[in-house]
Order: sequence, then C-alpha cells, then structure tokens
Amino acid sequence: PKIINLQRAEFKDTLKNKVKKLCSRLVHFAEISLQQLKMVLSSLHIFLQDDIVMGTLTVRENLCFSAALRLPKSICQLEKDEKVERLIQELGLSKVAGSWVGTQLIRGVSGGERKRTSIGMELIFDPPVLFVDEPTTGLDASTANSVLMLLKRMANSGRTIILSIHQPRYSIYRLFDSLTLLVGGRMVYHGLAQDALDYFSQIGYTCEPHNNPADFFLDVINGESTAVALNKLNNSEELDEEQLSSSLKGIEDRLVEEYKNSSSYKQTKSELERIVQGQDYSTRPKSRTITYSTSFCHQFNWVLRRTFKNLMLNPQTSFAQIGVMIFLALVVGAIFFGVKENSSGIQNRMGALFFITSNQCFSSISSAELFITERKLFVLISPCVQIFSGLLVNLPSVADWLNWLKYLSIPHYGLVAVEINEFIGLTLCDMRNTSGLEIQVCSTGEDFLSDQGIDYSTWGLWQNHLALGIMTLIFLIIAYLKLRFIKKFT
Repeated sequence: PKIINLQRAEFKDTLKNKVKKLCSRLVHFAEISLQQLKMVLSSLHIFLQDDIVMGTLTVRENLCFSAALRLPKSICQLEKDEKVERLIQELGLSKVAGSWVGTQLIRGVSGGERKRTSIGMELIFDPPVLFVDEPTTGLDASTANSVLMLLKRMANSGRTIILSIHQPRYSIYRLFDSLTLLVGGRMVYHGLAQDALDYFSQIGYTCEPHNNPADFFLDVINGESTAVALNKLNNSEELDEEQLSSSLKGIEDRLVEEYKNSSSYKQTKSELERIVQGQDYSTRPKSRTITYSTSFCHQFNWVLRRTFKNLMLNPQTSFAQIGVMIFLALVVGAIFFGVKENSSGIQNRMGALFFITSNQCFSSISSAELFITERKLFVLISPCVQIFSGLLVNLPSVADWLNWLKYLSIPHYGLVAVEINEFIGLTLCDMRNTSGLEIQVCSTGEDFLSDQGIDYSTWGLWQNHLALGIMTLIFLIIAYLKLRFIKKFT
C-alpha cells in the first residue's frame, strides 16, 4: 500500500487522459496485453476532481445514498448504516455528519469537509486502489494538507492511492511514497519520491537549496530549470518560436532517453513482468461489462427520493418556480378576464391561448445551464415553432413546400386543441354601420376555425392529443437510446 503522485507538464489534462498515458507506458514497459491491463484496471476506482455530492443533503445522507446504490442488497440496512458511521469516523466528519453539504444558496460545510465527503462516496465499498484527480484544487494550504494527510492514513491502512496534483507544497510532497513524471504522455521518471532529486542530479539537473522539489520537477520538464536557463543565457542569440519549440523537444527527448537508460526503468519493467507472469485472465469477465450491485427498481427508488428531497430543500428549483407560475397565472387571468364574444374577443382569446400553450411548452426547460449552453439552438428553433403554430400566420395560405413544417411544431398541436375546445359553440357578433344603419353581424366559432384551416370534428380534436403522445414517445426513445449506447469507455 502506498500513495503515488502523478505530475505532468500538461496542466489542463483530464484524469482519463492521465490514466491512458500512464497505462500506455505500462504496456510498453512489461509488454503485456491490453486485455491483461484492463483486468488490472478493473479493480481501480476513480475519484474525479468535481464533487459528486448533493448540496441539499447532509454528509450522512450523501454517504447513505452511495451505500444504498453501491453495496449489494445482500448486506442488510443495519450493516450499511454501521459502515457509513465507521467511514464518518475515519474521515473525521463526526461533528458535521448532520450538516448540509451546502450550495450557492445554502450555507454548508467547509471546502475540506466537502472534499472528504466526496472521497467517502468512493470509499463506501473499500476499493483496493483509488485514483484521485487533483484533490487539493480550490482548497487553501491548510485544508489541502489535511486532505492529503487523510489520504496518507488510508494508504497506511492498506489502500493504494494514486493521485495527480498541481504544484503541491513541500509538506504535501514529502507524504508521497512513489512519484511518476510525464511529459507529452511519455514517462521521464517513476520510482521512490525521495530518490527523485538524486536521479535528476545525476543527469545534470540540481535542485537549488530551499526550492520546492515539485516546482523543480515541473521546471525541468518545461525546460525552465536553472540549468536550462543558464544554457539559454550563454546563448546570446534570440531564439524564435520554432527554435524554442525545437529546444524544448530536445529537452523532453533527453529526459525520456535518460530514464530509459536508468536502473529505475529496468527495475520498474522487471516488477511489472513479475506481476503479470503466470496470471490467467481468460476466465475473468470482460472489463467493458458493466455490472450493478442493485436492481433498477432499487436505484430508481433511491434516486427518486433524493430528487424529491432536493426539490423540497432547494428554493431555487421549488418555491421560486411555484411563485413564478402563480404570478404568471394572476397576470394572464387579469389581462384576459371577461373576454367579450366579438371580433376583439377573438384576438384576445387567441393571444391568451398562444401564451398559455407556449409557456407550457418552454416551462419544461427548467435547466438554465442547458438553455445557456444550447442558446444558439433555441434562438433558431423558437421562431420556427411559433410561426408554424398557427397564430402568426394563416397556415392554409402557406406555400405547399413549407406547409409540412407545421407537423413538426409542438405548439401547433397544443394550440389547435385548445382553439377547438374554446371556439366550439361560440357565437361572435359585431355591430357594423351599413348605409347609416347599425346592423348586427354574427358568426360562429366553427366559422372561425374553418377560416384557420382547423378540423374541429371529434377526430380533429383528438388527433392533436395523439400527435403529442407520439412525439413524447419518440423523444423518450431517443433519450433512452442516447443513454443506452453512450460511450462509457473512451
């Protein structure tokens, strides 16, 4: 059991790519097959940089949720609760176990306690190996140190912790047992962390006194160490961008070749060959097969309960939406109250029906982030669905080569249905001045519907319901297929 640190020159790299690059080097070292490597990686569990906890739940509730979904149903609830309590004690979260994790609107636990809760979500089923992606991101120095001390204690208790970290301070660096340095996906060092300075000193890169080793290694990899800087100063000529890139490439190649010729490289290669030697992977399940500890109904039950509790405790998505809907209902009701049965009443009714239909269509889009992300798509689609809904243009007058677009407009079906429901049986009368005489001219709601090209028969009404049901089913099938065949391994 040990704590292994991964450092690299590409600061914006993702954990997925880090693992890919590291694994590619392992295959190259030991000349093992990808199937063997996948079986080795099947026991790994990855803790991503982004928190996976829900802010409206308490620390204990988040851990109980993870236990309910990840632990098999053969373990009784009492054992799961005891496991959660032991994990809370191990993570040092006893004092805040009943506190909300916190959101932007709800004050919760500290950043370090939130990070430890996220780590606990992965530790609920005792993984032997844990990948941790930059656990100190967004934390102050003291909190970062406490998180790394926690990982160190877990490593001492029998787990292997592999983590990537961005420029740790020395008090954190000295906690590492093993160190791996990558540049451009190629390995330039792997071995004991306390031997790394001696290794770089042997190949001509000496760390100055009081310099942080982690910063020194990154400087060497990026071609910015003192030794490299002195060489640049000795060269009086200014290097252009192409020459500078070539110089950095030469430094990278030199670091890779030096490591390939080192004893640490040979030791690592022989150790990997020893591990995979004699192992039989043919009888084991494929690593790409996804298995779940609990049934779909069990997962659905817990996710539904968590979502309901989140709605109740998050005013931004519950009470605020209810208040907005009540306000809109009062405004619309006040504006269109007492609509008269004449030509002006037709316009008022159509405005009210169109507003209600459009509001119902777009109110289902409750995610502001989705709207912002797909803003261009909404800007393109919204005018199309409104134009062909039947309010802004008389659909029978539209050219045949464009008229078919009304069948793709969701508001069209809703608007037609409520129009039939509203205008059937109405008698609309107006007083008109003809040759100095006031004459009452009346028409029926059915006449208006006919002018709009709307079939107001029984089938004409219910075909809109059928069309909306079919479109809902199609969208659900598309969403299911997208989730079903999404690339879970990339």
